[in-house]
Amino acid sequence: MMDSDDFKACLISMGYNLSETEFGRIMNIVDPNNMGVITFQAFLDFMSRETTDTDTADQVMASFKVLAGDKNYITAEELRRELPPDQAEYCIARMAPYTGPDAVPGSLDYMSFSTALYGESDL
Repeated sequence: MMDSDDFKACLISMGYNLSETEFGRIMNIVDPNNMGVITFQAFLDFMSRETTDTDTADQVMASFKVLAGDKNYITAEELRRELPPDQAEYCIARMAPYTGPDAVPGSLDYMSFSTALYGESDL
């Protein structure tokens, strides 16, 4: 989950030019109960609608990076906490171990997974 300030910062970093009115409209979509938090699933659903049929590896990686707290890897625990069980297990079963210099035991490589799902990345 992320709070509305983090969500807004994420949208701005992705190139959205947000007025308060537009951000309020988006918040009504991703947080219809006005709880002040956005689940990762709500974030993915919103991004899926916004990028209809234009998902790229970069966009998927950006979503995982938010979920991973800006790390270059994600853990099974983070996936299980934020995704529905079937989606989390799908990702965990298919993500290769992350081997970068900042790797921790059990870290998973969401970058290669995203590239494999959607093709080449521009990153």
